[in-house]
This record gives sequence, C-alpha cells and structure tokens, in this order.
Amino acid sequence: MTNYKHLSAEERAVIMIEKARNTSVRAIARLLGRSASTITRELARNRTEAPRCYDATSAARAYRTRRERSRRQAKLAAGSTLYWRVHHDLVYRCWSPQQIAARLREMHPDNPEQRVSHETIYAAIYTHPRGGLKQTMIEALRQEKPVRGNARKTLARKSFVPEELRIVHRPEAIETRQWPGHWEGDLIKGAFNRSCVGTLVERKTRFVVLCRMDGCTAEDALEGFTRQMKKLPAFLRESLTYDRGSEMTCHVELAERLNLDIWFADPYAPWQRGSNENTNGLLRQFLPKGMDLSGVTQMQLNDIAKLMNGRPRQTLNWKTPEEAMAMELAATGLAKRCT
Repeated sequence: MTNYKHLSAEERAVIMIEKARNTSVRAIARLLGRSASTITRELARNRTEAPRCYDATSAARAYRTRRERSRRQAKLAAGSTLYWRVHHDLVYRCWSPQQIAARLREMHPDNPEQRVSHETIYAAIYTHPRGGLKQTMIEALRQEKPVRGNARKTLARKSFVPEELRIVHRPEAIETRQWPGHWEGDLIKGAFNRSCVGTLVERKTRFVVLCRMDGCTAEDALEGFTRQMKKLPAFLRESLTYDRGSEMTCHVELAERLNLDIWFADPYAPWQRGSNENTNGLLRQFLPKGMDLSGVTQMQLNDIAKLMNGRPRQTLNWKTPEEAMAMELAATGLAKRCT
C-alpha cells in the first residue's frame, strides 16, 4: 500500500502560482505527480476570501495548526481523573455512555474540561489498547460489540418504524406518568447474544415484569411479550415504548394481540426509556453479562422480578413498586364498584 505524503512547502507554492494562472486542478495534479483529489482537498481546506485565490503561506500555517491540534492529549486520556470517573460509572454503576455524559454536564456546567460527550466515551472504549480493561468496558455496554458499527447503516437497517409511531408523537399524558398502564420494554442479551430476557417497566409505578424468550428473533419477542402481558388487566395495557431493535419488527401484530399502542424511541436516545435502562442495569445483579440466559425459567424470572418490585424507591416516596401497583389496582377496583 502506498503511504500518503503531505504536501511540501514547494508543492504549495506551485499550486498557488498555477492557480493564479487559472490552471486546471487536473493539470496541477499531473505537474506535481499527485492525484486530482489531493489538490481539490488542499484548495477546499484553504479557501481565502478572494475568489479563485490560494495562498501557500496561509495554507502552510493552517496545516501546522491542524497538526498541532491532532497531537493534543485526548480529553479522556487513559489514566486521567475523568477517565476513571467514566470507567467507574460505566462498569460499576451500569450507566450507559449517554447517562454518564448527561450527568457530567449537570455536575460541571461551567467546566468543559470535566465534561465529555457520549460519542467520545464510545470512541475511548473502542480505541483503547487490547486487554482486560478494554474487554471489561465493552462488556459493560448495553449491547456488547467488539467493534462499533456504522450508525448510518444501523439506522438504514432499522427503518421499519413509521413516522407516526415515533416517540415525538406520543401523548403528553404518557410522558408525565399521570396514568398507569404505560410500559417501557427492552431485551437484555446473554452470552454471545444467543439468549435473552424481555424486560418491561411500568412508567408510573416502576413495576417490573420479566419475560422468558425462546430466542432473540422478532417472532420470539412477539410470543414472549404476548405471553406475559396477556396476564395483565386490560387497563394496564395502554402503551409500550420500545427502542428500534430488530426484535420489534412484529410490532403491528403485538399491538393487535394486546390492544395497546406501541411507540418507538429515537435512535441512540436511551434516556427516552430511562426507567427501563435503569432497570436493566439493576437486573444485571441477578443476570450478569456473559451468562447463558436460555436456561433461566419463567419461575426464576418471576422470583427476580418480585425481589426488584419489593425494593423501596426514592422516586416513589420510598414505596415499593409492588405497593405502588397495589394502590393502582385498588383504586381501579374502587372505581369499578362505584360505576
């Protein structure tokens, strides 16, 4: 493979002279033994206010500035205080990069050196030298992948979501958690992404339902979610907000089976399903990453859900999700008796 060589000061001087003579890009490229794309890129990077003008001195100065900027230490350099803060939140608190970035913005609104974007966190993880630490951080991500995928290709592949079902069109009453019966859903994956468990969280009460899945396909998700949600009273099956995972490509049939509305969060926006994301992190205490989930029974999942629903929650004024759900059921029963 031919190594790319940066333009020299002499070559930039030739470009400046020939450009002033209105010489074509291809002719300049032939003169210097360079590709036309190299000359085009150089001219585009170093435009001046005067039309059709190129200044070799200014171009060289801009080149040195870019080189210096590229040599600066990354904000999330391995071993830095910020690096270890991100590592701790990712690995030990089971936070997603988006959640970490959002919390850093909240904690350090006036100190950009202590903030970092979620894209920078992803980049730091995937460019980290190979070893146990890199593997630990990759395993801490919601979806473990040794190489990060192309976002545009992912979006194109997951274009099964119609415009009218985007979360932006979801009724305001769901957002405010005013009424029960509105759920957030997801899958957590087992070893090598070959097994999974469905997770459902009721938005108002934070009540958790876990669903055994026979596999990770859309058909498996359809059957698994239907099986468990059918056990709920009809008034607790109002809506489901999900991400754009391919397992939800049977969403039309699921909505018909359960007589509920299904809404889809925006790509790479887990905070739009914050209750579910938080629950998935807590669930890893019982179903750790790398575990084969195919052998977990529905009875075992029910026991885990019972433990999670029995924990007092600050967001519920220290009631448990089980107590909060019982209050909703009692209120509905009272309303039915009064009508």
